[in-house]
Parts: sequence; C-alpha cells; structure tokens
Amino acid sequence: MGYKLLISEEAKKYLQSIDPKTRDIIGRKIGDLKESPEKRGKQLAGILAKYRSIQAAGRYRIIYEIRKRKIIVYIIAIGIRKEGSRVDVYETLKKMVKLGLFEE
Repeated sequence: MGYKLLISEEAKKYLQSIDPKTRDIIGRKIGDLKESPEKRGKQLAGILAKYRSIQAAGRYRIIYEIRKRKIIVYIIAIGIRKEGSRVDVYETLKKMVKLGLFEE
C-alpha cells in the first residue's frame, strides 16, 4: 500500500519558483516517496528530528515527515542546501518549526 502525498503551501510556492527541468526532477523524487519513504533520505537531528531529507537535484533537498497513522508523507519544504547561508533550506525550516508552522 502506497502513502498519500501532501505538500505544504510553502513547498508548492517554492516549486513554482524554480525552472521547469529542476521542478520535474524534484516532482519525480516526490512521487518516489509514495513507496517506502522510511527507506529513503536520512533522518534529521535536533529540532528537525521528526523529519527526513532526500537529495533531489544537485543541492536541492526535499524535507518530509512520515505520518504512519494516516499513511501520509507530508512534504514540508523544498529548497537549496547552502550551508552557512540564511537561505539554507535547513536553517529556514528550523525557523518555521520554532514558529509552530507544521503542527499536525
């Protein structure tokens, strides 16, 4: 049985802002998460410990949460890994989590 995919509004907006070729690659990676999402990507740590991250296209990452009770993979964020930058996808997500933007 496959998981249902939900995509946050922030992730949808980000997807629309990038070039079509990269968007297509990311879209295929998101689609792959329907099957065995717990075996893909890596578990994050610290404040982001309930999320997983998978490399999508170059430095782009897809951050997601597996909600097993509801059989849902919730795509939280999509963005570029740019360590040390204020626009790094992980740093942006940490700020959003602290604000409580992704509570069930």
